[in-house]
Amino acid sequence: MADLLVGIDLGAGSLKTSVIRADGTLVAEAAAAIATSAPHPGWSEQDPRDWWRAVCETVPRALAAAAGAGTVAGISFSAGAHTQVLEDADGHIIRPAILWNDQRSGAETRELREQADARILEIGANRANPTWTLPQMLWLRRHEPEAFARVRRLYVAKDWLRAQLTGTWETDLIDAVGTLMADTRTGSWSEELCAMIGWPLDTLPPIVASKAVVGRVTAAAARATGVAEGTPVVCGTSDTAVETYGAGMTSEGLGVIKLATAATVSVLSRHPRPDFKVINYPHVMPDHWYVIAATNSCASAHKWLRDTFFLHAGDDSGGVFTRMDALAGNVAPGSEGLFFHPYLNGERSPHWDPLLRADYVGIGFNHGPGHFVRALYEGISYSLRDCLIALRGQGLDFTTARLTGGGARSPLWRQIVADVLNVEVEVPAVADASFGAALLAGVGVGVYADEHDAARAIKVVSRLVPDPERAALYARGHVIYGDIQAALAPLNHRIHDFVSGR
Repeated sequence: MADLLVGIDLGAGSLKTSVIRADGTLVAEAAAAIATSAPHPGWSEQDPRDWWRAVCETVPRALAAAAGAGTVAGISFSAGAHTQVLEDADGHIIRPAILWNDQRSGAETRELREQADARILEIGANRANPTWTLPQMLWLRRHEPEAFARVRRLYVAKDWLRAQLTGTWETDLIDAVGTLMADTRTGSWSEELCAMIGWPLDTLPPIVASKAVVGRVTAAAARATGVAEGTPVVCGTSDTAVETYGAGMTSEGLGVIKLATAATVSVLSRHPRPDFKVINYPHVMPDHWYVIAATNSCASAHKWLRDTFFLHAGDDSGGVFTRMDALAGNVAPGSEGLFFHPYLNGERSPHWDPLLRADYVGIGFNHGPGHFVRALYEGISYSLRDCLIALRGQGLDFTTARLTGGGARSPLWRQIVADVLNVEVEVPAVADASFGAALLAGVGVGVYADEHDAARAIKVVSRLVPDPERAALYARGHVIYGDIQAALAPLNHRIHDFVSGR
């Protein structure tokens, strides 16, 4: 009986394959690292062929671990929004994929805002910023015109990976909206938005439902991955969409906080909330949108701190994270006046400023290694509080949030999030995008009756409540955190000019 579901998620630093049963039990998983290159400051690129290599490595491993558990009923994909793969007329990749966290298109973003800020928000339900495909492709037109002219097909990241299995070309509405080249009012590509950057509409894929079966595993893909030829493949969607769905965000009033490469705060809404401070996407749940506020650096900042100051030759990298957590646990809440702002790669909500820089402020002789770790946990949590405030400005709120992402593995960090945001936190049994993608595959192939039926497989394993005294302390600390950000922002811009030689 075909009763296993496979979800494949492309993250910023790794690709993960998960195999689950219909009851939500995780049967097997496998991950492989993905290299990111930064040829210039602020750039972030990957070679899509590395993604496919990771699929061909992780899928056979996961299937081998699941041997005897059943056969695969369906498979689906997710990946970060905005990231694009460009192919020429011969199907060759033109250049490395520009990632969602790339900041090169700052000048193009400013130009689009100056010329059509309100109109882009009206059509696309979001504001132009360097994260989105629209300004990135304007940068490509300006700086790599030969590459721009060669484009015959644009794939969003998960769609290119899926095409290696099926040979088909399509995307879903959620990822189409993530390019900032779609009309959210009609659910189709926007001729007006594309015309702003001179982008030809015929290079954009057909738009289908996220749960649509778009093809079947080809013979060549079966040989490469071990998935049986003919297995149905479901379109899939962006990582945050399936991650929030897989965490159980199926009704309004429950939030999801993701502590991953970046950090996000998400909540469901019956309609988009176009505003300069938040991000809007259609959701996996029918007739719903999800509204996001996001901070650019989270687990990536945690890893940076580890690699820069705590990791030594011969160390087990996972063990170092455990040691860092223990050091931070011995430090009092508030880190004895040490503050951290996680702007290692500019910032999104609520500042939308690619020139902001990270900092530690308030350092004294009393501060040791544990203070710097705890201040990082607190600083990212303060940034998440900024995000929650931005959502509340749209009339959206929650008192309970599901916590996802690699940072959620830290019990200390989980509690700090609960205390700083002053909300109850729940931890799902499985909380990542590959799990959500597997659920979506099940909806698409009919293992589940619908999205609500699939959500019954989601389980919560622990709950944390905020401590009133710590919540009050952090409310005071957040005010100082915000004042430091406001005071340093002009200096951050001057530092950028200094580094740029202006």
